[in-house]
Amino acid sequence: MSNKPFAIPVRIRFGPGDVCEVSTTTEAAELLANVDWPGERGRKHEDAVETCLKVLDGHRSTIDARNAFAEVARMAGILLE
Repeated sequence: MSNKPFAIPVRIRFGPGDVCEVSTTTEAAELLANVDWPGERGRKHEDAVETCLKVLDGHRSTIDARNAFAEVARMAGILLE
């Protein structure tokens, strides 16, 4: 299983003052699973996790994972646009 890189990284502010670029599906999945995820863990979050896992298994595209991750990051207020 590869990391499945994003064509364009997603920039977020995760933690106090920590700006990072999420550039792979693996990174996105790990952040979504992190106990410190600042957003709601509702249906959209669950869908984003599921999408990342499907991408890692080769059943979806990295564009799907990037879009799902960016959407929940926006909802959590950590997306840097």
